[in-house]
Amino acid sequence: MPTEPTESAEPAEPAESTGLHPVLARLKGGLIASAQAYPGEPMRDPRTMDQVAQACVAGGAAGIRAQGLADLALICQHVKVPVIGLWKDGHEGVFITPTLTHAIAVAATGCQIVAIDATRRPRPDGLTFAQTIAGLKEARPETLVMADCGSLEDARMAQDCGADIVGTTLAGYTGERPKTEGPDVELIDQIAAIAQVPLVVEGRVHTPAQAAVALDHGAFAVVVGTAITHPTTITSWFVDALAARG
Repeated sequence: MPTEPTESAEPAEPAESTGLHPVLARLKGGLIASAQAYPGEPMRDPRTMDQVAQACVAGGAAGIRAQGLADLALICQHVKVPVIGLWKDGHEGVFITPTLTHAIAVAATGCQIVAIDATRRPRPDGLTFAQTIAGLKEARPETLVMADCGSLEDARMAQDCGADIVGTTLAGYTGERPKTEGPDVELIDQIAAIAQVPLVVEGRVHTPAQAAVALDHGAFAVVVGTAITHPTTITSWFVDALAARG
């Protein structure tokens, strides 16, 4: 494992020239690689995810998105790009950094941005999204918040509550919108039209062309996970394509 943090491939535009928070300025127009593995998979190991994250930065990723306290603690030691951290707890309802306690713990790993479920569904600790942001900002004033949204209404609510970033992470997974084959371009257009904070497109971005389309439709940055960091799924795409020719 490298002892020195991995450098990003391209320097970010100076924050002073953009008017953006310095962390956000480093992500503008860039790729954020999501380094996550599912429970029970061979790659579900903090050391492996740390190495995957470093490999993505070596390829030019402007930022990393990762989950789990152990994973985040390692990754934050070894990369110099901004890290979006989250903690998945559960499998249904609100499970992406579901409580204020989760959010504070994620921030404590050293990541600059904490991703939080920003749907309007009930949260396990009974707090609202606004209360969760307020509590996190009180405990960790320097931490930014990425709101993982599933609809235009979620995004509008999230930015009104003080989110620093709105994302399309949960589009197609909450019942408010259909699950599209690729990124939900219609939703990207809708949020871009009302966004007062950076819009990060995430969810089913499987090709470079789709990532470019997201930027063309108003994305500030694009998160890609499965198509870069999940070899099991990538392998299955090729296997299925070959099987269909048989």
